Amino acid sequence: MNARMSRLLDPGFELTLRPMRYPQFYEMYRNAVRNTWTVEEIDFQIDISDLHAKMSPADRHLIHRLVAFFATGDSIVSNNLVLNLYKHLNAPEARMYLSRQLYEEALHVQFYLTLLDNYLPDPAERVRAFAAIENIPSIRKKAGFCFKWIDSIQQLDRIETREQRRQFLLNQICFAACIEGLFFFAAFAYVYYFRSRGLLSGLASGTNWVFRDESCHMEFAFEAVRTVRGEEPELFDDAMKQQVYDMLEEAIECEMQFAADVLSGGVAGISERDMRQYLQHCADSHFARLGMDKRYRVRNPLPFMELQDVQELTNFFERRVSAYQLGVTGEVGFDHAF
Repeated sequence: MNARMSRLLDPGFELTLRPMRYPQFYEMYRNAVRNTWTVEEIDFQIDISDLHAKMSPADRHLIHRLVAFFATGDSIVSNNLVLNLYKHLNAPEARMYLSRQLYEEALHVQFYLTLLDNYLPDPAERVRAFAAIENIPSIRKKAGFCFKWIDSIQQLDRIETREQRRQFLLNQICFAACIEGLFFFAAFAYVYYFRSRGLLSGLASGTNWVFRDESCHMEFAFEAVRTVRGEEPELFDDAMKQQVYDMLEEAIECEMQFAADVLSGGVAGISERDMRQYLQHCADSHFARLGMDKRYRVRNPLPFMELQDVQELTNFFERRVSAYQLGVTGEVGFDHAF
């Protein structure tokens, strides 16, 4: 097959950007570069006061578990990008985006490192937080779920068979719909719950930036899946759809074990039932993005997340540059919307 006619998952490394086969990925890369931020912008001083003076023991337990999850979550994502995804997407414009995403994941790791240093001044506590996937069962369960899908293509150097292409797609879907779209979105929900109470403004401010990044990561991953599906529609058969349904159901149960842990002290204003319904609501959104029927058909039970969706997603690409970007002057036009 001619290189110019090759498909996104064909083995090899296409090197030329002209003529460009996948301009949508190049535009995603350009948009990501424009959306640049730094950890140094975030002030945690009010958060420290809130933790000591305004939050209950149950609140602090939730936050300590949350930062323990954050401590290694983005590192898991980075490893998957480097070891499993980058080498199989045969389009330079797609690899440009993944290179930028890898930078953003490193930035998130820096943010959470700074967060831990501020929230957990005791070095021993910080060590325990960084070892959360080994010593906190609810976090270990989520990590195990991630590693199962990462490891499924860990030894795959070239994608050559139909089954290998399906394995890759399932990894990509797990990354977008489960790790980013359920585990991290649930974590963000806890952050914005505290923001709705007027607490932890530094954490909420940094999470706004991370939320935007992660939403764009999901957009790229779903677009990659859509592109492969358009090129090779036979891959996405009924058996694979069932695997996706089962995958998200398992991810929800993993996240619910975490919810039972973080909410075990009784946090006023948010419940395990709320979190399960929110996760199901998110899962249905992901099914729709994949061209699949919704399974749960429930509304979003967290009104503060509906507000967040409006603020950070719906009009994300319609904002003026100065509203959210650094180091860019003038007007920038964006054509895509979530």
